[in-house]
Amino acid sequence: MLELRNLIDKLYEENYLNKDELLELLSRIDDAGRDYLMEKACMTRDRYYGKKVFMRGLVEFTSYCKRRCIYCGINACNRNAQRYRLSMEQILACCKKGHELGYRTFVLQGGEDSFYTDEIIVKIVAAIKKEFPSCAVTLSIGEKDYGSYKRYYDAGAERYLLRHETASKKLYDSLHPGMSFENRIECLWNLKEIGYQVGAGFMVGLPNQTLKDFVEDLCFLKKLKPHMVGIGPFIPHKDTVLASKKAGTVKMTVTLLAIIRLLLPEVLLPATTALGTVDPMGREKGLRAGANVVMPNLSPVGVRKKYALYDGKVCTGEEAAECRSCIDRRIVSVGLIPDMSRGDNILWERKIQ
Repeated sequence: MLELRNLIDKLYEENYLNKDELLELLSRIDDAGRDYLMEKACMTRDRYYGKKVFMRGLVEFTSYCKRRCIYCGINACNRNAQRYRLSMEQILACCKKGHELGYRTFVLQGGEDSFYTDEIIVKIVAAIKKEFPSCAVTLSIGEKDYGSYKRYYDAGAERYLLRHETASKKLYDSLHPGMSFENRIECLWNLKEIGYQVGAGFMVGLPNQTLKDFVEDLCFLKKLKPHMVGIGPFIPHKDTVLASKKAGTVKMTVTLLAIIRLLLPEVLLPATTALGTVDPMGREKGLRAGANVVMPNLSPVGVRKKYALYDGKVCTGEEAAECRSCIDRRIVSVGLIPDMSRGDNILWERKIQ
């Protein structure tokens, strides 16, 4: 059995541990080991991306969703959810404001809302690319078929975020009634084949989630080799069946962030809003664990509280400029540098159509 520090050194040097070694690392990690792991993660991030933290402008454009995921506050069964949809003009206005503030990546995120047909999504993407041709467009709108993903890509979208949520089929099925684990995974492989910069990811601290489940997540990510990985602590929502469950912890989340950085050295790794919700210094802790992306909110202030995936979400009352200046200060406070460029994954090149 390797000493804990030797196990971390092996991960740092080889960007790989087998399942037994990953489980051993997660089982034995202590505060000193975690600090050493995070130090190695930051060294790895800095080697590939320097001290840059890439800023993405987030537009949460619809709170309607046809899915019934039992942890999510905007699931179709929640009659208390406040629903809204932004028009193309409103979305473009958010992007214009973001562009004026320096953003060169826009992330369009929403529930799986059938109102936004492929034709509408294509028009929105094309309109953003026409007005801001040097900017990157990221979509995060759930499961679609191959043809739909291809249409969005051909319209100009370069990135797609689709968390796999958990690589354990049993756990996935228990959380996602009426959905297919196999289809979720197929969607991610389809996105890679088409040529997107692909973002996967999972929740940390779900009810009944085990260390072995995390090992499965890590091994799946190593196999998929996504360009981005978004993870964050599970946070219960008062109107879901998981309302009484405990939230995931920052400690486990930053441990997994650091491991992901070492497994996938070139990955783009966000310090998520959920981290900042469970701990006022959560995003800073994420950055100290090797993260190098943040996504301040560009959505109209009037709708931000309505996009309530979980309780207590931070930054719902701030104007876009306030979000920008706040996150700038947080990044600088941990010795890193805000970067407003597109911030593409260094391994990615857009496929020629």
